[in-house]
Amino acid sequence: MTTVNYYVPNISCQHCVHTIVNELSELPGVHSVNADTISKQVVITFAPPATEEAIIKLLTEINYPPKN
Repeated sequence: MTTVNYYVPNISCQHCVHTIVNELSELPGVHSVNADTISKQVVITFAPPATEEAIIKLLTEINYPPKN
């Protein structure tokens, strides 16, 4: 399993957290998703078939693009 941590500046409320967790949890291979409104961090644990590229693509599609 792989764990990644992204800074997502668009997280502003619990609705944002709920959307991110629900959307990413539907991606096959994603085991856990945690998002925080204060740090604006999203931590995702996943295994194949999920990939970092697929996670970033989905976050971007739902208007929560991660920043470096």
